[in-house]
Amino acid sequence: MKKKILSGLLAGALVFGFWGSADYAQAASRAELAAISVSTASDFKYWQPNSPTKAKLVKFVEEAVNPQSKNYIPPEARIATFDLDGTLYCETAPYYFQEMMFLHRVLEDKNYQPTEEMVAVAKEVQPLILGKKPIPKDLNARMGKVLHQSYAGMTADEYAAYVKKFMETKEIGLTNLKRGEAYYLPMVEVVSYLRHNGFTVYMDSACEREILRCLVEGVLDVPRDKMIGSNVHYVTSKQGNDAPDHHFFDRHTEKVVRSGVFAGENGQSNKIFSIFYEIGKQPVLAFGNSTGDSGMLEYTLQNNPYPSASFFVLCDDTERELGNPAKAEKLKKLADERGWDTISMKDEFKTIYGDKVKLAKKAK
Repeated sequence: MKKKILSGLLAGALVFGFWGSADYAQAASRAELAAISVSTASDFKYWQPNSPTKAKLVKFVEEAVNPQSKNYIPPEARIATFDLDGTLYCETAPYYFQEMMFLHRVLEDKNYQPTEEMVAVAKEVQPLILGKKPIPKDLNARMGKVLHQSYAGMTADEYAAYVKKFMETKEIGLTNLKRGEAYYLPMVEVVSYLRHNGFTVYMDSACEREILRCLVEGVLDVPRDKMIGSNVHYVTSKQGNDAPDHHFFDRHTEKVVRSGVFAGENGQSNKIFSIFYEIGKQPVLAFGNSTGDSGMLEYTLQNNPYPSASFFVLCDDTERELGNPAKAEKLKKLADERGWDTISMKDEFKTIYGDKVKLAKKAK
């Protein structure tokens, strides 16, 4: 059965291609996502009425903005940080955005000439990703190396255009859903609610920063300068072997391009350091979904001078999302031990992507 399912997924990917488009009724557009507006508790539409998370969040916010409350938080201290993948946005169809784009870049993009190593890695990784199987550590490291090399020499604008084009492709395993629109509607409401109540919202994600900017801008009310992610080193086109602090940039003859060298993942404790460097204030709210977010979640709760809470989204829905109950159960245990408030997608979300989005039928 597993082989048949995998062959069906592979066939679908090959028929339509990662760039391909089939006729289908589209889910909420990016413009419709951006129009979601929540100012008060009565404005929430996508949460179950009995959701304990919504109740706790509303209580937290209403007290935080009330000067008469003992739990009042001044506007300058109302900082909230969010992870992206698996917290606000789909990471399961079937894998992370940047790895799926890499597979397209190397295996399908006829305008790009990959190296033999890139092709070998992509062909080895693809069936594991589409088959929802673990990627061995050594193979993952090899992919991490060539993934960023495949965009070396692109300017930031050229890379952004490539990302935005890939955002128009459809998710695998879910119907009626483009990659640029795969947001969890209830969590989009949370961002809007916080912004309307004087919270400054930051993204603090392991997603590559340029991809993060493309995905978030135009959907969430979060400015570009408040989007923190993993970075790729940039160089100038004539820098050569010069160190950046010893190279004179000539605006008439040079441009700034991607080097293809990864600067390191913004995960676990690095998320704390990113908060130090780029925010300079301790958050009072943090939202994540994996151990990669643990640093951000823990730091938010550590000796905070203001009321604080860390929320943890569980991938426990297998009817409307490509969830993993065993993983969700394990992560719930961790969250309970650490004092993070869990969010059950299965029990607390009235919808995830909207009623037009369904699980794709598996090949028989």
